Amino acid sequence: MSWVQTLAVVVHVLLAASIIGLVLLQRGKGADAGAGFGAGASGTVFGARGSGSFLSRTTAILATLFFVTSLGLSYLFSQGKEETSVIDRVQPAQTAPAPAQVPALPPTDVLPSVPESTAPAGTPPPAPAPVTQPAPAQ
Repeated sequence: MSWVQTLAVVVHVLLAASIIGLVLLQRGKGADAGAGFGAGASGTVFGARGSGSFLSRTTAILATLFFVTSLGLSYLFSQGKEETSVIDRVQPAQTAPAPAQVPALPPTDVLPSVPESTAPAGTPPPAPAPVTQPAPAQ
């Protein structure tokens, strides 16, 4: 990652943290009800109009900068990579390697036969499969 990409990521993270902080500082819509009971003087820190316009304007500016850095990051990280299509990466059928040839089995008369003396003693021969008759049609 180049120093420009690193700087852009750092600025992007700082903007995100700033937006979170500003949103948490803003008063909700239900906070105006407290002004009638003596809490109205606390809103004069940012001017006579209160903190609403200052914080909301700053939040809008930071949100715009956040979107701009998002677009800039997507552009920066897309540079230096060749654009390839999935279709371009797939090999055509003409250049595919031929399947491996399976060797043929040798003739059975060439194979050595197993003498009966190597079979375990006392092993009964396999039983024939039972033949079942189909049920008569009704």
